[in-house]
Amino acid sequence: MQRLSTRLLLTCAAIGVGGGLVFVVSGYVGGTISATAPVLYGLIIGVYFLPGVVSQALLRRGGVALMTGLTAGLVSAAFSPQWFFRYFGTGLAIGLLQEIPFAVSRYRVWRAWVFYLAAGIAGLVFGGSVLVVLGIEHFAPLAQTVYIALFVLSPIAFTALGRAVAAALARAGVGRSIAKPLQRDRGSAGTRA
Repeated sequence: MQRLSTRLLLTCAAIGVGGGLVFVVSGYVGGTISATAPVLYGLIIGVYFLPGVVSQALLRRGGVALMTGLTAGLVSAAFSPQWFFRYFGTGLAIGLLQEIPFAVSRYRVWRAWVFYLAAGIAGLVFGGSVLVVLGIEHFAPLAQTVYIALFVLSPIAFTALGRAVAAALARAGVGRSIAKPLQRDRGSAGTRA
């Protein structure tokens, strides 16, 4: 197993703490949306993808999405202990889902399309699961379509935001000494993150 440096762990922790604070705010916004317009809940689900995307796009290392997702879940649970399992479980589940596509390539491929495909599939899995748990029969077919579409589009939009944040952090020099370099195909510039 690869050793984890203190710098890597602290960088993931910092990203996770920032993500956890965003989770707290989104939890209250999500509660309001769930109570007033539950079909629109998918609009805010993408927030939970931010810490993992930022850490993966910035550091290009295996396990960082899981570490930052768990940290964000623990931090947000500290502010809202009544939702401990919700935050912790969401951080764990989304972190794992974000790791899978990169693990398949043994963490060698960091192309933008992989981030977006992973976000869309994870959103579809989460949206479908939540819809089934809530009771799919309680929603009209049009509402089901809107619900699932928002669960897919929101993670994709927040993935774009997370990649932009990671790019800004990289330009500022954050993670420079711990980020893995991009591997380039011979004669191709198409492997950029």
